Amino acid sequence: MKAQTEATGHGEASAATEVRLPLAVCLGFGVGSLGIAILLNTITTFFPALMTTVLGQSAALAGLLLTISKLYDVFADIVIGVASDRTKSRWGRRRPYLLAGAVVSAFSFLMIFMPPSLEGNALIIYMAIALIIYSTGYSLFAVPYIAMAGEMTDDYNERTRLLSFRTFFVAVGQMAGMAGTAALVDWVGGGERGYAVLGAACASVIFTAMTICFFGTSKARRAEAQPKSHMPGMEQVRSLWNNKPFVLLIGAKVTQFLAISIFTTTKLLFLLNVMKVGYTGLMHLSISQNIVGMISVPLWTWIGKRYGKTKGYMAAIILLTVMYLSWLLTGPTNNIWDLWLRGALNGLAATGTTLMSISMLPDVMEYDRKVTGERREGVFSSIYAMVEKLSFAIGPGLIGLILAMAGYAATTGGAVVEQSADAVQALYLGMAVIPAILAGVSFFFMMNYKLDAKALKELKAK
Repeated sequence: MKAQTEATGHGEASAATEVRLPLAVCLGFGVGSLGIAILLNTITTFFPALMTTVLGQSAALAGLLLTISKLYDVFADIVIGVASDRTKSRWGRRRPYLLAGAVVSAFSFLMIFMPPSLEGNALIIYMAIALIIYSTGYSLFAVPYIAMAGEMTDDYNERTRLLSFRTFFVAVGQMAGMAGTAALVDWVGGGERGYAVLGAACASVIFTAMTICFFGTSKARRAEAQPKSHMPGMEQVRSLWNNKPFVLLIGAKVTQFLAISIFTTTKLLFLLNVMKVGYTGLMHLSISQNIVGMISVPLWTWIGKRYGKTKGYMAAIILLTVMYLSWLLTGPTNNIWDLWLRGALNGLAATGTTLMSISMLPDVMEYDRKVTGERREGVFSSIYAMVEKLSFAIGPGLIGLILAMAGYAATTGGAVVEQSADAVQALYLGMAVIPAILAGVSFFFMMNYKLDAKALKELKAK
């Protein structure tokens, strides 16, 4: 079925009536999120474990290094977002950054998981540099990638369909980045060799997925760079702040990203030290989560179309909160089926929150275009990515500090030791209590979000 009018295959995006996007374009776009998911989840899950169980460093240091890299990323996101709005090339505004991101991201994984034999300050400096390179690669790809969705279609429901492909590949990437990597580390025997194999495998998949996305979106509709904005800098800032739907969406995502970052950073340490199921438990948890996540994408797509994205989002947040609280009932006596149940609930909830929220972002971009007359998809996507990075900067640092204050014991060589009662309680805080509270706050933001298909249609363009 023809996607749009011929004029919109390349060049300026138009207001032409939208039909369904071609399957090849949706797949080409969606597969890019496989690389993003591996980038995010593998580092968040395995970097603290690498530092505390292989390299003999403290949980606080691991969290601090992640925090520093994410704070740097905040500035990188803004710079890359603005630059991609203004870039002119035969590949369009966004796609050159996708290719650069593929190369830098893959290289960073080799650096992080295959570190040279260093000790003390030399190791700390090396890891800090490696994480900065990692963050640069992530921003180079993720910011323009998110912005592309706002240009590829103007149809309210087709955006949900397009981004359902992204959500599907996020689940695939999460399973590869957690279950697949955990299996690799366990199969190789853990330790330095296990993490080196992890790094090489992930680097290959990241580069392949991102490169496929670069070529697969070559025929996607795109908007060319516009002349420099007629709005002064402070007026642009005020216009963003006055975009109430965007502010509410960002508020919900900040609290949710914080919850996810704390939960994900704690997860492997919790499975190792509280449930005593280690890497095998992580494999089972990730497989159940992402299988359910993948098969529930059509369900959430239908819910968004039938009941609206806001209601779908709120329902998913409730499920997410219940899932977080359920970890308070776990301990060494739980079995694998308990992991599968919680993983399935996590997959269902996470797919809903991910799909509904990301499909709302092009809606607030359209709202901005109609109110201001500006095309600022790169700015919006950079802010969206920025709050993710800030949350993933604060989350690991916070839980690292909590664990350090509770007396969490670091080891070398992949060894797992008996942790103190205070350390175990801190792990429960990071796995259940703090994420559940933050998810509840995100629900409050969505209660006040009113932008839907009818509101967008009735809004007159400037």
